[in-house]
Amino acid sequence: MAMYNQHGVKPHTLDRILEKSCRISMSACFLMCVAFLALQLIGKAEAATSAQKIIAPDFTLKSKENGNVRLSEQRGNIVLVNFWASWCGPCREELPEMEALYQEYQDLGFEILAVNVDDEESKADVLLKDIEVSFPVLYDTQGNVSELYDVSAMPTTVMIDRDGNQRLLHMGYRAGDEKKYEKAIKLLMRE
Repeated sequence: MAMYNQHGVKPHTLDRILEKSCRISMSACFLMCVAFLALQLIGKAEAATSAQKIIAPDFTLKSKENGNVRLSEQRGNIVLVNFWASWCGPCREELPEMEALYQEYQDLGFEILAVNVDDEESKADVLLKDIEVSFPVLYDTQGNVSELYDVSAMPTTVMIDRDGNQRLLHMGYRAGDEKKYEKAIKLLMRE
């Protein structure tokens, strides 16, 4: 004969229900704590990135047009360093967008240094016959500067402020990313 309490539930069934709800509550509590801590860490990382001043590594590379170009000679300008390759589809899409940004902001102390990472300059030159750009194109055929900036995706864009500090790192390209760059340019111009 089964025993029931005043609610019509077997006592051992009630114990199991309470036990399960405690496990669920503890699991939910644990997940909420983990989520809270993760958000705190992300917030601190973003704050550190925006407040942290990391000097961009200096480099000198051969230019398509005018001898060598040295990054440190651009101090006083906002510099967008864009690592790209002729075999990279997203790079081909991005180059005309970079040209539009350059045309818009070059007279306001903005410079683009397009660092081609192909192993032969001629590969970049073939692409540049189809996609004309007016900003400096540099050749990193040995990959030394790409390694210096730890480039692991094509394209990779680095924004450097007037004092030579690396302020933005963006890997890859999707249509619309140029709007993020433009926003960063405007913010850096206000500093």
